[in-house]
Amino acid sequence: MPRVPLIGVSACTRQIGHHSFHIAGDKYLRAAAVAGLPLVIPALGDLIDPAALLDSVDGLLFTGSPSNVEPHHYGGPASAEGTAHDPSRDQLTLPLIRAAVDTGVPVFGVCRGFQEMNVAFGGSLHQKVHEVGPYADHRERAEDPVEVQYGLSHPLHVQPGGLLQRLGLPAQIEVNSVHGQGVERLGEGLRIEALAPDGLIEAFSVEGARSFALGVQWHPEWKVHEHPYYLALFEGFARACRERAGRR
Repeated sequence: MPRVPLIGVSACTRQIGHHSFHIAGDKYLRAAAVAGLPLVIPALGDLIDPAALLDSVDGLLFTGSPSNVEPHHYGGPASAEGTAHDPSRDQLTLPLIRAAVDTGVPVFGVCRGFQEMNVAFGGSLHQKVHEVGPYADHRERAEDPVEVQYGLSHPLHVQPGGLLQRLGLPAQIEVNSVHGQGVERLGEGLRIEALAPDGLIEAFSVEGARSFALGVQWHPEWKVHEHPYYLALFEGFARACRERAGRR
């Protein structure tokens, strides 16, 4: 029988009481299971050998998070007071993304993972999209129930001739919007795959990548089996992971 692909899922660090934990959201793990067996990768950049990790997995899912990439990684100004950061995650994910793409490991970045991919390729971020014209406010409302927060929020304009089109997405779909940061300067070698109505970049792929390499700003992992176009992204990722597992 073919080997089940192993899908590494990035973890965040979280302080609970007196102890530090490494955690990954349930919705990301369930979506990663579309592609194979999810394995949580702890944010231990100083203890994990990237080469050994990449030799062990068939795909990597870089998840969303309440935290933001520390702005010194892209030459941005200091964050506003109270902004959540996760330097341990940055230490692992930023170099790992480039190494994975170079090695041909399938990569899928969602929300923070999308922003990490942009930074890893030399791009920069708007720290507060809603304060930068001409962009809309892409944040959820904290007082809304989670089903409303992750409900369909705005159209997505899929660019012709790219990966999203090859995965079967039409020229326009509806997506959720649960983020405060966004792409300012697009990273080198990244191809715009989709735009919000206000022009904000919502998806990109890595030009010339040896395997699947996609980042999306919205959250296709949310109830992935109920949204055909969300599922199409994870199924494309899954095919690439199976191909890598087969080669290995």
